Amino acid sequence: MDLKPYASLLGDYTDLRVEEVAYSYLVLSNGDIAKNIYNKARGVSARSYEKGLWGFACQSDINDISIKKTIEYSIANARFLSKKKKQSDKKLPGEPTISNVDMSDRQSKFSRKELIDFACQIDNYIEQKYPQLITRNILHQQYSISKNFLNSIGSSFTYFLPKITLSIALSGENKTNKDKVVFSFYGFGDEEVLNDPEVIYPEIDKHYEHLRRKLEGIYPDAGEHECILDSKMIGVFAHEAVGHTTEGDIVRHGSIAREYLNHPVASPLISIVDFANTAFGEICTVPVYVDDEGTRAEDVTLIDKGILKNYMHNQETADYFNTKPTGNARALYYHEQPLVRMRNTVILPGKSKLEDMISSIDKGYYLITKRSGQADSNGEFMVGISLGYEIANGKLGRALKDTVITGIAFDMMKTVGAVSDEMTWGKGSMCGKNNFSMICNHGGPSIKCRIKVGGR
Repeated sequence: MDLKPYASLLGDYTDLRVEEVAYSYLVLSNGDIAKNIYNKARGVSARSYEKGLWGFACQSDINDISIKKTIEYSIANARFLSKKKKQSDKKLPGEPTISNVDMSDRQSKFSRKELIDFACQIDNYIEQKYPQLITRNILHQQYSISKNFLNSIGSSFTYFLPKITLSIALSGENKTNKDKVVFSFYGFGDEEVLNDPEVIYPEIDKHYEHLRRKLEGIYPDAGEHECILDSKMIGVFAHEAVGHTTEGDIVRHGSIAREYLNHPVASPLISIVDFANTAFGEICTVPVYVDDEGTRAEDVTLIDKGILKNYMHNQETADYFNTKPTGNARALYYHEQPLVRMRNTVILPGKSKLEDMISSIDKGYYLITKRSGQADSNGEFMVGISLGYEIANGKLGRALKDTVITGIAFDMMKTVGAVSDEMTWGKGSMCGKNNFSMICNHGGPSIKCRIKVGGR
């Protein structure tokens, strides 16, 4: 949709967004369709800035009249608020940016029937090979995000991003325990994931073996231990325990990161970057080229060789900290205002080999996948561990039952003694902030550190 005809209506400073988010969710449980959902949210929003305050308006109809009314209401709301509480006459920082990104050619072209048939084929393989499982769930999720943007300073962009995730959950039991494992595949479109079920079968076999060993597993000894955090789970620390504490609005309101800019917060082996759209020569899972304020998205080095170097900013926090916006203002749905959000937050790989890191530990744990994770503005975290193994005399031993790890991120990262040379991306998932969700991604290598582990 061409928004240029509305440029003359935007006043001194207004953002105009027209968006559509489509979402589908298919669940196959023990061969039966448990859920088959398709939703779509579309509408127009405008956000106007006047004397340090924002006015906002949105409508679910997208037509000439609704767009003009939305702009009118947004400007009126900003003027009303500025009369009540004037904060600043400063103009927000920003330069005109134009971008057009269309990844619709990578969107799924599978029909609903083809998706269901593929899921049934996977389910049949699991049922025939592992009839002793008590439940088997196959989940297919698909998003597509379409945005058109225009603002008063001349920034404009169009954007179309597809994303799919296929997750498989296997549950089993023995005489004393019930347990499960979950693993996922992801891409921009189904053709990247669902072309050949033969590619998925080895992962099913591998995770069934994890489940079998987990059912016979042990509880770890409670306390602080030397551990390997696998590359499949380390991204949660980059995101939850470090990323959130370095979002400009959270820093402004007192996160622990405010005290440590340009100071050591981690081992010199640790560097963390919030990539905008491209990393290691490839497009990121959640590429952002221009943010939802019209700012060109730039990579942000949060930690460089253990030193906290930067925060992530929107226009308002950049103005507050007297720096440049970094393109981190993001909103998922048309009825939400942009917040400072991460994009693709990654611990950079090191030089060590994973097998050497494991062999260097006499007694500890190898923690592979997470169940959940959260952290507060002080960087204090708690992460559920759904798959792991003990390490004894430098070798992997018995599987672990579900447990948790906890600590303060900056303290834990100072204990890092090795960082592996391999790198794993997360699947891209929803991150919550101020009751709003946003698709983000994270990743990293395996790291060796000391961390507190829960017991029985």
